[in-house]
Amino acid sequence: MQLENKLTIVTGAGRNIGAGIATRFANEGAKVAIVDLLEERTQAVADQINAVHPGTALPVRCDVTNGDDVQAMVAKIVAEWGHIDALVNNVGVVDRTDILNTSENEWNRVIAISLTSVFLVSKFVAQAMVDHGQGGRIINISSTSGHQGRANATAYPAAKAGALHLARSLAMQLAPHNIRVNSVTPNRVFTEAEPGAPTRPTSVNNLIGRQITPEDIAGACVYLAGPDGDSLTGADIFVDGGILAG
Repeated sequence: MQLENKLTIVTGAGRNIGAGIATRFANEGAKVAIVDLLEERTQAVADQINAVHPGTALPVRCDVTNGDDVQAMVAKIVAEWGHIDALVNNVGVVDRTDILNTSENEWNRVIAISLTSVFLVSKFVAQAMVDHGQGGRIINISSTSGHQGRANATAYPAAKAGALHLARSLAMQLAPHNIRVNSVTPNRVFTEAEPGAPTRPTSVNNLIGRQITPEDIAGACVYLAGPDGDSLTGADIFVDGGILAG
C-alpha cells in the first residue's frame, strides 16, 4: 500500500472527487480526515470508509473559507492523530456566467470557496507540518479552466489559476521544510450535480474518448502523496484525457 500509516486531509470530501480521493487514500493504507461543510456528508463518507477499514476515516465539519474554523479543524486533527502528512485541497465551486452577469456576491463566493480556502487550509496545515519537522505533501486540485479562458465562467477560471500558481509559490516557500507542493488539473470529471443544478453533459471531445472519473484524480493524488512522488514539487499533473494537448 502506497500510503500506509499516512495521516491525510481531504477538503470537500463529502461527495464526488473528494470522496473518491478519500476512499482511495484509505484503500492505500492512509488515515483520512473527511472535511466538508455539511456534517451529514462527512459522516456518510466516513461511515462508508470505516465499514471497510475500521477507524480509518475521521469526519470533520469545517467552513474552509473561515480562518478560525480552519485553524480549529487542523488543531482537532493534530490533537487526534499527532501530526499531518498530506493535504488535498479539493473543495471548489463553479460559476457559469460572463462578467456582465456575475454579481459581486457570486464572485466573492466562488473565490472564497475555490481559492481562499486553499490559502487558509494550506497555511495552517503547513504550519503543523513545519512544527512536526518531518515534511509533508500538499496537493491542490486545479482545473483546465485555470489554464485557459472560458466564455461561460468568470470567477472559477480565476480561482483555479490562483490555486495552480499558489501551489508553485508554496513549493518554493516550503521546500526548506521538506514539504512538496503540487497540483492536479482535471477536466470534465464525471460527478453528481448539486440538487437544482443543470444536468451535466456526459459527452467529451478528449483523446481517450471518455470522461475523467474521481478515481482517475485519486490515482494522481496517491502518486503525489506517496513515495514515488518524492521528486516532484511545483509540478502540475494533467488528468484531462489529453484535452489540452493540442
